[in-house]
Amino acid sequence: MSPTNPPLAAKLGGLKSSAIRDLLTLTTRAEVIGLAGGLPDAELMPRERLAAAAEAALRSSAVLQYTESPGWAPLRDVLRQRESAKLGRAVELGEVFVTHGSQQALSLLAEVLLDPGALVIVEDPAYVGALQVFRAAGARIVAVPLDADGMRVDVLKELLARGERPAVVHTVSNFHNPGGVTMSSPRRRELAELADAYGFWVIEDDPYGELWFDQPAPEPVATYSRNVIRLSSASKILSPALRVGWLVAQDQVCRAVELLKQGADLCGSALTHQIAAELLADEPWLTGHVDTVRTAYGDRAKALVHAVRARFGERVTCTDATGGMFVWADFTDDTDTDRLLPRALDHGVAFVPGSAFAVDTDYSHSMRMCFTTFDPSTLEEAVDRMARAAEQLRATQRNN
Repeated sequence: MSPTNPPLAAKLGGLKSSAIRDLLTLTTRAEVIGLAGGLPDAELMPRERLAAAAEAALRSSAVLQYTESPGWAPLRDVLRQRESAKLGRAVELGEVFVTHGSQQALSLLAEVLLDPGALVIVEDPAYVGALQVFRAAGARIVAVPLDADGMRVDVLKELLARGERPAVVHTVSNFHNPGGVTMSSPRRRELAELADAYGFWVIEDDPYGELWFDQPAPEPVATYSRNVIRLSSASKILSPALRVGWLVAQDQVCRAVELLKQGADLCGSALTHQIAAELLADEPWLTGHVDTVRTAYGDRAKALVHAVRARFGERVTCTDATGGMFVWADFTDDTDTDRLLPRALDHGVAFVPGSAFAVDTDYSHSMRMCFTTFDPSTLEEAVDRMARAAEQLRATQRNN
């Protein structure tokens, strides 16, 4: 008699793996120029400074021990000072919580803020990691569109006027992933005012805010309301391997997150927290380092955008990359990017089809490209390969 397998949780039935992570497994061949991943450039990460900070931390055996669940206190104090400067107000130590990357912060917040069936408003196209978290929480997800000024807050107002009452509104306010746009200052203020008026939480997901090219991003949404929870991370400016993210929220939220984190992983790494604290506290060095990253990424972004516009002309429209890591592009000639992708891989280039980020809107003619890990000439070659793949697809469709 064969054994009966015990069931898994029912909520897993509605979940699926990230299309981006799945795609990365197909693009490990050296000849493929991978524009699919959202990866910072490892060559720009401060390896020598990280090594020196690790060596200094390891002089004390305490760094090998468990640390506090909210994070190593000196790191939280560094973050408190940095966030106070960003928000223009004094952030208390109890309002800062360190997590295992900002994705864990998002996951813990979903458990703290959402009951099954609660309404969550997301942007469309949406950050895939947020969709995974909210679906796992059993939330009802409704999308509002983006435009060049970020989230369409007017559409959110219409939903509220019709009686919708979200528990959470999620926004990637700066250099959107995947949309590449930044929310305007007036919309930030209006979103915060709506959060206060209707009593919902805003999760302001901001891993890219320091990666501006021409001018800094506007003030955080959290500047205007305590109902806004800010998430950020050291991954994009130092190294993802540190796994240091954080949230800034009301004390009651942080205490609730602490209860859940104790059950999830008890605490973070005292070693990586100490390394991050040293580097984030050294403002002169950090400013120079981030400037170097900004310059490199800015040159690459401009090269990619120029190549797309020069090679495709009016057949493709794309965002102006003013910061962050991504360019969003739309084919105007009905090219289906899901059908284009396998041909692009055959030509040695990868991107993420827009369907991976879709909630309500059909993004079958869209794609996201990441420009961070290749020099301008390689990005130009990537666009040439993509154009050849698109021409092959069009020829095949004409012949059929």
